[in-house]
Amino acid sequence: MNEFRIIDATDDDLDSLALMNKHLIEDSQHDNKMTVEQLKERMRSFMRGTYKAYLLMDAEKIRGYALVDHSTEPLYLKQFFIGRDSRQNGYGRRYFEELLQLLNTETLDLEVLYWNHDGYEFWKAMGFVERSIYMRYANH
Repeated sequence: MNEFRIIDATDDDLDSLALMNKHLIEDSQHDNKMTVEQLKERMRSFMRGTYKAYLLMDAEKIRGYALVDHSTEPLYLKQFFIGRDSRQNGYGRRYFEELLQLLNTETLDLEVLYWNHDGYEFWKAMGFVERSIYMRYANH
């Protein structure tokens, strides 16, 4: 691991962000059925609103991204993704620590899907604690 950088994403990065978002949806087994093109437009609207997208990079390539809502207090981490080929190498921990420094915050909120055990364990290891249980009624 070398030269960790976090840079602000721009509209030029929307294709990469949308594809990584699709991988995040698949990996977390989210029920979002949006296409990559739809995710691209949704990401564009996030970035034109109160959200800021960050590319997690090193000297070799983009390793992932983060999407943060800057309108809330505390800030809300809506999405955090490390590429499939970059996992289990300390990238997630390192980029999260760098992101906290960049955001200049000691408090951050996020949600983890109930069945996403890997995500839950990662965030617990990063120091997050449960604050609520978010539930959904879906009459099938």
